[in-house]
Amino acid sequence: MIDGGVLYLAAAAFFVVAFTYATVGLGGASTYTALLVLAGFSHGVVPTLTLSMNLLVTSSSVYNYVRQRHVRWRLLAPFVLTSMPAAYLGGMLVLPKTVFEVLLLLSLVFVAVRIYFFDRISLQLVLTSGQQFAVSLVAGAVLGLVAGIVGIGGGIYLVPLILVLGLGTAKEAAACGAIFVWLNSMSGLVARLQFQWLDLTAYLPLLVAVLAGGVLGSYFGAARFATRTLEKILGVIILVAIGLLLLKLLGMR
Repeated sequence: MIDGGVLYLAAAAFFVVAFTYATVGLGGASTYTALLVLAGFSHGVVPTLTLSMNLLVTSSSVYNYVRQRHVRWRLLAPFVLTSMPAAYLGGMLVLPKTVFEVLLLLSLVFVAVRIYFFDRISLQLVLTSGQQFAVSLVAGAVLGLVAGIVGIGGGIYLVPLILVLGLGTAKEAAACGAIFVWLNSMSGLVARLQFQWLDLTAYLPLLVAVLAGGVLGSYFGAARFATRTLEKILGVIILVAIGLLLLKLLGMR
C-alpha cells in the first residue's frame, strides 16, 4: 500500500492536472499513469486507477459538449465501434512491468510530440468516404487496445487524427475525443474490475481530487485560458516524466 503522504501529495498534483486537461476536453490519463508509475504504484493497479480518473474527469466535458450540440455522432461511431471491444480486451491483459513501462514511454513521447509540434502540421489527407470509414475502424481498434492496456482514454491521439484526416472541426474533434475517452475508459475499467478487482475506496483522495479538478476545468473551459499555453505547461510535466521513466528503465533511478 502506498504511504498516505505520497497519496495526498499525488492527489494535489492530480487536481492541477485534471483541471488543466479538462479545460481542453481531455482526461489526462497519460500524465496520471506516468506520475503513478514514478511514485511507485504497482503497474497492475495503475491502469484501473487512471481509467477511473478518466471517467470522472471527462464526465463534465461530455455533458457540456452534448448539451452544446458539438458532437457529430456519425463521425464518432466508427471509432467507437472497434475501440470499445478492443479497450475491453486490453483491460483484460496484464503486461510484464518492463513491457508496460516501455509502452507507457512510447505513449508519452507521442503526447509530447502532439503538444509541441502538432500546431505546426499543415498536412491534411484527402480520403473518400469509404477510406475514411476504414481508417476510422482501424484507428479505433488500435487506440482502444492501447487505452485498455495502459489505462489511457486515447483522446489525445484521436483529436489530431480527426483534424489531419479532415473529418471535422476542432470543436467537433474535441467533442469526439471527450466521448471517446469516456467510453473507452468505461470499457477498459469494466474488464479490469471483472478480472482484477481493486478496492478503489483505498484511493479515494486521488479520485476526489481529479473529480474536483475536472468539474472546475470543464466549467472554466479553454475560453478563459490560452489553450496552447496550458498544453505546453502540461508538456513540460510530460517531458520530465519521460526523462524520469527513461532513467527508471535504464536502472539509474
